Amino acid sequence: MGRAFEYRKAAKMKRWGHMAKTFTRLGKQIAIAVKAGGPDPDMNPALRSVIAVCKRENMPKDNIDRAIKNAQGKDQSNYETRTYEGYGPHGIAIFVDTLTDNPTRTVGDVRSVFNKFSGNMGTSGSLAFLFDHYCQFTFKKKEGMDMDDFILEAIEYGVNDEYDEEYDEEKDETTITIYGDPKSYSDIQRYLEDQGYEDVGGEFTYVPNDLKDVTEEQRASIDKMVERLEEFDDVQTVYTNMKPAED
Repeated sequence: MGRAFEYRKAAKMKRWGHMAKTFTRLGKQIAIAVKAGGPDPDMNPALRSVIAVCKRENMPKDNIDRAIKNAQGKDQSNYETRTYEGYGPHGIAIFVDTLTDNPTRTVGDVRSVFNKFSGNMGTSGSLAFLFDHYCQFTFKKKEGMDMDDFILEAIEYGVNDEYDEEYDEEKDETTITIYGDPKSYSDIQRYLEDQGYEDVGGEFTYVPNDLKDVTEEQRASIDKMVERLEEFDDVQTVYTNMKPAED
């Protein structure tokens, strides 16, 4: 529904093609959640949320348990979030979300890709006007759930009126993804869990507010740049304002 659905669908399809990288990304998120709130999901809402995302991405339970255990080690690195932004080929805006224990290394890696593809990195916040920042939560839809009633109530907790609904034939279940104010992340998560929604997984995302048309040749060069950025372990997600290709 709307640009959020269009963009998220394209982004998710790309993530499915890089499963091993997805597990690395989620492992770092587990480490941050454990260090911030402890290893017990029942007592740590942030960890509980990351684990739900892990399950949705089919990350094996052994991998999840190992990541939690490793995060408790004394020698584990301390990660911090850094976002880099700029213009890639053909004037396409690019946001690069990273999780790094060495910002000097990470900015060097990201800058090298921008340079290779004749892009131009900007200062922090210079492209913020082109993207809307949201928190998003995905959870299983309840049988007989009335989405109009749900949204009307959830708005009081910071949820937007736009949502995505997706049916999984293999699992025979429907999932709902809602978007909201990043500052309302905790309130939204608490509301969903109090209402008994299953496997509530939350993340932060950027949604472009002005999608740009490109030719197939231009799309190919931008895709190559994005793929190169995604090869770095520090890179969590790459966002662009390039209009997704039609099916």
